[in-house]
Amino acid sequence: MSGTHTFTVGDRGRVVLPSRLRQHRGWPEGTTLVAIETAAGVVVTSREELELIVEQQLAGVNLVAQLLEERRASATLDDRA
Repeated sequence: MSGTHTFTVGDRGRVVLPSRLRQHRGWPEGTTLVAIETAAGVVVTSREELELIVEQQLAGVNLVAQLLEERRASATLDDRA
């Protein structure tokens, strides 16, 4: 199932997601959802799904090595100035 679902912002900013969407996504009552604002609009996903996406995007990436490389490059530029 994929597609477009509509829902209305109610009082106090609450929205009710259609039951078919909640069932398809496996979002039972109490599921924490994350709204990600982008230039194109808003993406809604569960916290667990977001964690998986981030893990997949960072797979094989050594963040410490990247940070050290960036710091060294910055220090080199500072030394030249």
